[in-house]
Amino acid sequence: MLERTRRKNRTEITFVLPAGHPVGEVSVVGDFNDWRPGTHPMAGRPDGSRAVTVTFPAGQRHGFRYLADGGHWLDEDAADGHDGHNSLLHT
Repeated sequence: MLERTRRKNRTEITFVLPAGHPVGEVSVVGDFNDWRPGTHPMAGRPDGSRAVTVTFPAGQRHGFRYLADGGHWLDEDAADGHDGHNSLLHT
């Protein structure tokens, strides 16, 4: 799930995964962090879900995916689109 907070010239995107899925550590990787695992690790919330917030300039398009332990890649069903390889978001 993606939670958005739009500001004057930027958008804060909170990437959220449900409690217990997937098991283990997960990070958000994308063209905005040079696809580097661990740059944006997801942290637990009181309800058991995990999330991380990333701030983007307004009016951009980015590709991203979730990377879980063991090299498992996950897509975001609620993304703004998919290009056949990655989930897409528009800020």
